[in-house]
Amino acid sequence: MPEHCAAYSCATRRTAESRARGITFHRFPKDKNLRKKWEIAVRREKFTARDSSVLCSQHFKEADFDRTGQVVRIRDGVIPSVFKFPGHLQRPEKSRNTSASRKSEASLSETPQDNSVASTSHSESQPEDDHSYVMPSSPTALKARLTGALERVDKLEREKKNAKAREKRAKTTVKSLLSQLCEKNLINEELKDRLEQIVM
Repeated sequence: MPEHCAAYSCATRRTAESRARGITFHRFPKDKNLRKKWEIAVRREKFTARDSSVLCSQHFKEADFDRTGQVVRIRDGVIPSVFKFPGHLQRPEKSRNTSASRKSEASLSETPQDNSVASTSHSESQPEDDHSYVMPSSPTALKARLTGALERVDKLEREKKNAKAREKRAKTTVKSLLSQLCEKNLINEELKDRLEQIVM
């Protein structure tokens, strides 16, 4: 029986079709405190995750993933946050109390009238899901996404540097082995040169 997502009203199952759509499945954490936070985040009454319980990747933000390895993983300490809850399960948004936050909200709401019509029709056409092509609605979420992207770029640059260093070491090793084979008269100089050209 295929695994299914434990999120409220999510019908996603682990199938060839969901895999083709790029959906991944992630087990609830073994750490008790973090697991409890995941259980609270799904907002299912009397829900207790089992060791086999999973959430699909649709309930996480793009910055929550570590895609550097062969397996897509959830970053340490991440809590799922992308859900479509019915009205009775929605949490009321906290109003901002600082003067700086009120100023930023006021400046965001002051848009020219001709642009306001375009922006409302644009926002209506956008899906509610947190897809990578949808801009976050708040500056904080945008900053979090940018920070996550910058961290990923840094990590990829480090990995690229490490890969180049490994490649250089491998070439040096091959060159050394070819020299040893030539010294032991197992290959001639011409073959050694040809092989070096292929490798280098």
